[in-house]
Amino acid sequence: MSKIKAFNKKLGERIKALREKLGLSQEVASKKLGVNRVSLSQIENGERKLTAEEITKLSAAFNINVGVLLDLRKDIEVVLQKGTKNMPKEKGGVRISIPQENSKKFKEVLLYILDKVGSRPNIGETVLYKLLYFVDFDFYEKFEEQLIGAAYQKNHYGPTPVEFAKIIDIMKNDGDLEEVQSDYFQYPQRKYLPIREADLGILNAEEIKTIDEVLERLSDMNATQISDYSHGDVPWKTTDDGEIIDYESVFYRTTPYSVRKYVEDEEDFQ
Repeated sequence: MSKIKAFNKKLGERIKALREKLGLSQEVASKKLGVNRVSLSQIENGERKLTAEEITKLSAAFNINVGVLLDLRKDIEVVLQKGTKNMPKEKGGVRISIPQENSKKFKEVLLYILDKVGSRPNIGETVLYKLLYFVDFDFYEKFEEQLIGAAYQKNHYGPTPVEFAKIIDIMKNDGDLEEVQSDYFQYPQRKYLPIREADLGILNAEEIKTIDEVLERLSDMNATQISDYSHGDVPWKTTDDGEIIDYESVFYRTTPYSVRKYVEDEEDFQ
């Protein structure tokens, strides 16, 4: 079973459990969702993929955040509170660490990006954050596998790879790159320039192609433009501030962010 199908099945089970906990019949829930009972039954059985619009309607019907609905790692406790529409939120600290084998890939991908576009005046640290995010999430959407597999936190200016600073320090100490301070339209900018070439032996053809496609599409943007662009991506939109963005939510991307054709997957659920 593919990760998309497994995710849809688990999400369907989650939706059914929530509906039953809230005491909603399939008839009532289907009306709130704007579909017939057969379609809702298919969704709950994992036989039909939800659209982004339907996810939004479901979260409103269940009175929970979209990100909470899609975060299959956490259970949802239904608490009935009279006279309020806001459900209580629980937040806990998350410790993130990238496996050793992935940290090597992180370094080589970063060096490859810097070699290709790092000298451009618009490519500062903020733009690098977003380029890495789209490389990781585009690859995961297309192949259901991680490329770097970094953890990205939802911050005000867009997705931020939480291990970036630590890896940069290691790379500076190892002589892989240098950090320089510059100005971009009178704004201070932190840039990184590669000292050595990337070891492309650890990247396969599809990984390099994905990186090149992201650079072709987004590397001309400045920090404001690419930050604003990242805010329209479903994984970003369905995550609470300060939380780690879930890779699985990438399967609900909308145009123009989606990089995968879902025709075959949709046919499997018909």
